[in-house]
Amino acid sequence: MTLQKTNALRIRQMIGTRWLKGFSGSRGLKVMALCLSLAVTTMLVSAGPAAAGGLIRDAEIEALLREYTDPVLVAAGLQPDAVSLYIVNDTSLNAFVAGGKNIFIHTGLIVEADRPVELIGVIAHETGHIAGGHLARRSDGMKAAKFPMLIGLGVGIIAAVAGSPDVAMAAIAGGQHVAMMEMLGYTRVQESSSDQAAVTYLDKAGISSDGILTFFEKFRYTEVFATHSQHIPPYWRTHPMSSDRIAALAQRVETSPYKGKKDSDESLHRFAMMQGKLRGFIDHPTATMRRYPPEDTSDEARYARAIAFYRLVEVDEAMAEIGALIAADETNPYFYELKGQILFETGRVADAIPLHARAVELAPDEPLLQINLAQAILAAPGSEKDPKAGPDAREHLLVALEADDTNPFAYNQLAITYAREGNDGLAALYTAEQHYHSGNMGGAETFAVRADHYLEKGSPAWHRASDIINVSRNMRQDRRS
Repeated sequence: MTLQKTNALRIRQMIGTRWLKGFSGSRGLKVMALCLSLAVTTMLVSAGPAAAGGLIRDAEIEALLREYTDPVLVAAGLQPDAVSLYIVNDTSLNAFVAGGKNIFIHTGLIVEADRPVELIGVIAHETGHIAGGHLARRSDGMKAAKFPMLIGLGVGIIAAVAGSPDVAMAAIAGGQHVAMMEMLGYTRVQESSSDQAAVTYLDKAGISSDGILTFFEKFRYTEVFATHSQHIPPYWRTHPMSSDRIAALAQRVETSPYKGKKDSDESLHRFAMMQGKLRGFIDHPTATMRRYPPEDTSDEARYARAIAFYRLVEVDEAMAEIGALIAADETNPYFYELKGQILFETGRVADAIPLHARAVELAPDEPLLQINLAQAILAAPGSEKDPKAGPDAREHLLVALEADDTNPFAYNQLAITYAREGNDGLAALYTAEQHYHSGNMGGAETFAVRADHYLEKGSPAWHRASDIINVSRNMRQDRRS
């Protein structure tokens, strides 16, 4: 598992947020623009990702979430390849769609769900937003919400100029409150529509819709309890609930032909393994040990403890736990991946290579496993002088990028292979790609210009460098605007 420390800029690029434009002229209008920008940004942040923890990349978890999501997308008439999934490292209960066809799922939602169908139900609900075109309509709601905000901000600015800062803050806050109510009122219809669509998709896919109802009922008390506090969970801010909405959903679930359909033992096992893995990496190791004590010999407990021991640098204990898992299932690629990761990050790089190779052998279509193997090959002692290391690693990286051409670390490793061979042009180009896909437009432009200097004019690589220069330059200009 890797944690990408994704900054706010990268999140904005993924979800399509654009800074407000069009305010210019007098100083007063500039001040109003700034205040309006801050107010709207506050609304967006309350409804969007808690990006402080970044995004998680993990082949096993992503594969399972894809298995949950793709049948629902097909039932909704969407192409699975056109919808991206992101795992947000945040313990709060939240999931949302943004920036077109992007579904963001918080780790808190994954670990708090009791059964796979609860998580699948939430995914089906979010799919309803995409299929219903709610994001495009929500922009209309934002336009309507701007007017009371502008009025409140205008009064606030006048009060501030007149020397009444308390009145100013009250007016601005009041304008934001009215705007938020406009937005929530606008989205309640969409939420009910997505509930009904979710049940339709689940029925079409042959999946029980019980989970979406139990999820909403289980966490309904959280919304009620938090109504008069400042700690309203993000999911209830972005998904306003009502008793009528739950009642309407219950009626649909009750008549579903798949009501009461049980999860298979295999499905429950894989779900528990995902939760154990996440808790092992995200929770404090002592908390993990309390949740999964030594007497718990279940697979998910061993998985979580192996990770907790690894994080505590108690390598022998970690090896014992992961060794027991491999002995019980020698065909699970992710057990070899974890064992290889532990060895790699504790300095035993050469020993990690065959484990990552075994993981790739068992799951050749997983790009993250290919990248792990390439990284180990390049980091092995003496690899700089080994003429086979660079080409071997490059082969795995190109396979990975064929499946996922947005991974910054894959481009970083690819650049290393070319730098070692003295190919300054391609080394610079793939470093530019790394910065571009990390959201660092300044770095992308700098290295693309360097690549342009070395690459043959008119070659495909030269054209790609030119594209990066133009796009990154334009994006930086837009940002300054």
